[in-house]
Amino acid sequence: MATTTKKKGLISKLWDYSVKRLDRTVFLGMRFTMPKKYLSPMGYSGMLTFCLFLLLGLTGAFLMLFYVPGIQGAYDSVAFIDEEIPYGFAIRNIHYHGSNAMVFMAVLHLYYQYFSGRYKIKNEMIWVTGVVLGVITILEAFTGYNLLFNDRAELAISIGVSLTVFSPMIGPQLTQFIWGQGFSDFLLRLYALHVFIIPIVMGILMFVHFPRFMVFDLPMWSVMVGVIFVTGGIFPVEMGVKFDPNHPPGITVPEWYLTGLYAFIRTGFDKFITGGLLPALLIAMFLFVPFIDHSRKITWKDRPFFSALGIASISQIFVTTIWGFYVDPDPTKNLTARLFVEPVPFYSALLVSVVLSFVVVYGFLKARAAFAKPKQFSTSNQPKPIILNTTWTYVVLISLVLFEVLLNGMALMAYRSGYWALALFETGCIFIIFGIIAHVYRSYNPKVIEAEKAAKEEAAKAAQEVNAEVPVICLLYTSPSPRD
Repeated sequence: MATTTKKKGLISKLWDYSVKRLDRTVFLGMRFTMPKKYLSPMGYSGMLTFCLFLLLGLTGAFLMLFYVPGIQGAYDSVAFIDEEIPYGFAIRNIHYHGSNAMVFMAVLHLYYQYFSGRYKIKNEMIWVTGVVLGVITILEAFTGYNLLFNDRAELAISIGVSLTVFSPMIGPQLTQFIWGQGFSDFLLRLYALHVFIIPIVMGILMFVHFPRFMVFDLPMWSVMVGVIFVTGGIFPVEMGVKFDPNHPPGITVPEWYLTGLYAFIRTGFDKFITGGLLPALLIAMFLFVPFIDHSRKITWKDRPFFSALGIASISQIFVTTIWGFYVDPDPTKNLTARLFVEPVPFYSALLVSVVLSFVVVYGFLKARAAFAKPKQFSTSNQPKPIILNTTWTYVVLISLVLFEVLLNGMALMAYRSGYWALALFETGCIFIIFGIIAHVYRSYNPKVIEAEKAAKEEAAKAAQEVNAEVPVICLLYTSPSPRD
């Protein structure tokens, strides 16, 4: 017994010593908290984006062990990972769909912070670094899916080269600096950017961007990982057609987060203006909004102009993204004609959607502010949380655990049988069910239930006492008439 106590004391002292020293560093300068109840995922979408960044780092490190960054070996090495390496198919699918999820979460996080007015209250530095991180996230995803070097990657690379070539004054020098000379040269450069340079830049910016207090929600993170696995199982990433410089590429479009840019370029106008300047205006709007919006109002309902501007930007992204997927279905036309986007209908639809969405949202919010009634603080209409009693909590948890065990067995059988897509799908379901179990477990708290019951009883008792103490006022009616 004495030995055990001595060991615990030594470990405790070592832990306290380490924490006190690390508290002066950046590692413990930021505080991570675990919420004890369900919160909207929008509030910690930034933390989810960071967790996806870590997930991509882990899966990317595995892929680096087998990837060959060369024009001759890039495509074949990825095919080798898919077909020959154990769990290579699953890791590549997780990496691919995780990168798409990271871009989506970064954009979602940006707009949530924008409409919430989080760029105010001395948060300009956090906001500006966040916008820059969003742009770099798209660049990181862009360099990643080009490493496969199929027809789709060749299209994206051609877009990138054309944007740099047509840059005014420094176009040729910029092209030489970024892309180098020949396919092998720029493929190595893309590889260096993807696995080394851009992640380091993102890590540096994250230390400036992160707030001091961050919330990590385990159930939500487990569900997100599960969704990525399930998506990989339902929509496994394809290899595509290997690029052959001796044969023209087929009809293809880039990833969804680049199709809007692709639509601008396909209109035939100057590539620098359509592919560089116009997207730069959207980025500049987000960069400078903290220095333009000086009002003290935070909610989006009280900021009609900037809220309408944000909705208009979403409308622009939506229209251009949808248009970027359009390809002329006529097979008799050549490649250039099928990919050409008519500028008149394209820019007309873009202008109408942007102006209409701005006017409608701005007018609605202004009218709402004019006819708004004074706020009445009432708790009767507030949604009440669903709290399970002990019996139902045990029933739900036991059912979910049994289902989890069944899914584990099914996933193991799928892995052993070589059904990788099915195994990936079932593994995703395992993560989702685990997230639900963790949420149900934390939602049930006997102390919270008893406290709420006691508070309700106390409130009802107080209300009865108040009603009992109200004096009864009797009005005596007198009449001058003798008959009365």
